[in-house]
Amino acid sequence: MPAENKKKDGKPPQPRNFGSSLLSLLVTLFLINYVVLPALGPGRTRVSYSEFLKQVRAGNVEEALLGETEIRYILKEGTEGAEATPAQPTSPSPSPPPSSPSSSFGEAHEPPSPSPPPPTTPEAPNFRDQQQPVYSTVPIADNTRNLVELLEENNVEFRAAPQGGFLSTLLGWVLPPLIFVGIWAWFLQRAQGGSAALTVGRSKARIYAEGNTGVTFDDVAGEDEAKAELEEIVEFLKQPDKYTRIGAVIPKGVLLVGPPGTGKTLLAKAIAGEAGVPFFSISGSEFIELFVGVGAARVRDLFQQAKQKAPCIVFIDELDALGKARSSNSALGSNDEQEQTLNQLLTEMDGFEGNTGVIIIAATNRPEVLDPALRRPGRFDRLVTVDRPDKLGREAILRVHAKKVQLDSDVDLGAIATRTPGFSGADLANLINEAALLAARKNQTLVRMADLNEAIERVIAGLERKSRVLNPLERKIVSYHEVGHAIVGFLMPGSNRVEKISIVPRGVGALGYTLQLPEEDRFLMAEDEIRGRIATLLGGRSSEEVVFGKVSTGASDDIQKATDLAERMVTIYGMNSKLGPVAFERIQQQFLNPNSARRIISPEVTALIDQEVQRIIDAAHQVAQEILRLNRDLLEEIAETLLQNEVLEGEALQQYLKRAKAPTELTDWLQTGEWQPLADELGNS
Repeated sequence: MPAENKKKDGKPPQPRNFGSSLLSLLVTLFLINYVVLPALGPGRTRVSYSEFLKQVRAGNVEEALLGETEIRYILKEGTEGAEATPAQPTSPSPSPPPSSPSSSFGEAHEPPSPSPPPPTTPEAPNFRDQQQPVYSTVPIADNTRNLVELLEENNVEFRAAPQGGFLSTLLGWVLPPLIFVGIWAWFLQRAQGGSAALTVGRSKARIYAEGNTGVTFDDVAGEDEAKAELEEIVEFLKQPDKYTRIGAVIPKGVLLVGPPGTGKTLLAKAIAGEAGVPFFSISGSEFIELFVGVGAARVRDLFQQAKQKAPCIVFIDELDALGKARSSNSALGSNDEQEQTLNQLLTEMDGFEGNTGVIIIAATNRPEVLDPALRRPGRFDRLVTVDRPDKLGREAILRVHAKKVQLDSDVDLGAIATRTPGFSGADLANLINEAALLAARKNQTLVRMADLNEAIERVIAGLERKSRVLNPLERKIVSYHEVGHAIVGFLMPGSNRVEKISIVPRGVGALGYTLQLPEEDRFLMAEDEIRGRIATLLGGRSSEEVVFGKVSTGASDDIQKATDLAERMVTIYGMNSKLGPVAFERIQQQFLNPNSARRIISPEVTALIDQEVQRIIDAAHQVAQEILRLNRDLLEEIAETLLQNEVLEGEALQQYLKRAKAPTELTDWLQTGEWQPLADELGNS
């Protein structure tokens, strides 16, 4: 498990939620000021302004507090606000009102007389010391002067209401900015995927303490050469004195290149697991953000953390997302985010200040797009190719993944390894899992050899789709089409062994398929073998022409593959006598699906290339037709059997194919590429 900044209990601390904490503080202050504090004081009864004036004129108001937005007052003891006695008519010599008991504010007010005024009492602005109920009303604007005169006429003690306390003043000035900051922090937190608001430039690398990745070299199979290269890195991390005492310097960086699914990330985890040092794991895309400079800041922070934990390993997956070659004609100029991040990475790996004890391991399947400054020695000193495994490697990988499932005694992993050339480690892991799923669907307790064979077909051709029902004519066309592939393929040199013919639809568009599996690993193809493969691809279409006299749309994929092979013979492989060993195309991708782009050539050479490609395709097409005409009876017999059984494989299929006959001109065509009937036709034309 990742162990970034682990606590003593082994659980990583959760990132601080700045926005939520600020909002909680604001809510707490609001409740204290507007709910708790008002609850501590006396309750106030809201009345109308006219009721207040009525009580003043009646002489029932003891004291009033005047504010801009509220007037609070208390009545004299023994007086009820709702049932106040109306004021008596005045006379020239009014008698003083009856005296009332003393209140906490002092003696009851007397009308003006020669006697000294009653003593005043300390302010009680909130009437908290009074037993009388407190009333409040909202004043009418521009009526303050008249109200003051009215209060003086009726001997009402009044004063200005005090302003809010310190907490109210503080909230009035601080609350609006805090609300704005809280909302901004919340939105920024959501935009950064849950990280803290002020840590945009922090590295997002996952840290595994002491190499606790759960993977060692025992979990990696089929890549013996790559493991041997990387074991030196592990030994240096364990015993650095062995190398430093004679002046050797361990490579600063190791670049793992290879096709997808070959185990580059798994190898990096195994290095950390074997060395027992901290392991930083991050993807190249995690450095790139919308704002320029954020990626460079994350690179600096990553290497700063790595220096503190040295010796350690920093693994950058999908390096091509970060290290693409810089271009002077970029639409964004030289200051875009990707270039700034790459420049910072170059500086950190081999700049003015070295990174002692920090080893960089990166993985990519597109090394051709990397910046030359990134690949040079001093940054990535060692290039390790992690290629697809050979037969022995595939068998070793199958044994590693087969430990997790229950295998029957009839399972031969060596045979499965032979039938799966070109499979990567991920493909083989998926193969074992598919076989286990098939066995579980059948309620079996063990995985059998038949389940593994079915899993191979599922990986190669797709899921079987028996729900797609073909009409009788379509089934007949598909049957003859697939048998044509099988007969032509059986007679061609270097061709894979025909294992199975099926007219059960599979995958997205395959209405039937002919399964050819190699008997050994092949790394080169001769010229005659490529011609034979082109003829095999055209065998299905040729069978339709021989039997039905017309063609269908089922050969579209075959034609595309045959044309690609013929064009590669001419433009890349140099297998043409007229054009010679000249490359007219460039391979753009090395480990992904190879795409080629034709370089600038003259129109005359382009026309000649097209003619030669057409001649290769036409010759292979005529060869396939001649083979099927010669074996017409066998073609009919196998097709009828396939229509009845839907699937033909094993020894029964081999007995049929052994009866196939080859034309006498086939050997000459394979060697020279010239088919005599076609040459005669071209000469006559």
